[in-house]
Amino acid sequence: MNINFLAILLAALSTLVVGFIWYNSKVFGTIWMKEAGLKEEQLQNFNFLKMFGLMIVYAFFIAIILQFLVIHQFGAFGMIGGDPSKAKPSYEVFMADYGTAFRTFKHGALHGFIAGLLMILPIIGTNALYERKSFKYVLVTAGFWIVCLTIMGGIICTMQ
Repeated sequence: MNINFLAILLAALSTLVVGFIWYNSKVFGTIWMKEAGLKEEQLQNFNFLKMFGLMIVYAFFIAIILQFLVIHQFGAFGMIGGDPSKAKPSYEVFMADYGTAFRTFKHGALHGFIAGLLMILPIIGTNALYERKSFKYVLVTAGFWIVCLTIMGGIICTMQ
């Protein structure tokens, strides 16, 4: 079982596309700015290269972990200790039968959605409680990541 770095990179880049749409002022950008306590002028004076570069790096990290949640075959791979040459013959038989099972966009998107809903939403919600942010802020920010993880999961799972 190899890590597909192209799938991980494409999944990470997809967050930029979703972000450009999601945080557009005609979608949720205006609501997000108000709930985050930001003004238009504050968003104009920043280093685009640094911001988008770091965003891709962070999304890449998320995508690396997400593959273990959306690709079931990593479970079997982990059970043999990560070295197929030392696996029992049953591993090869199992992978021959199930090596591509559930490797669809739809299945990966489902697992990405579940990860976003049950992992990312509580993290953002907890931070928002400490930061005294509104529930609208939680919905916009967590909604962004739920959509991103849904798309990322689909991309990662489908690219074999």
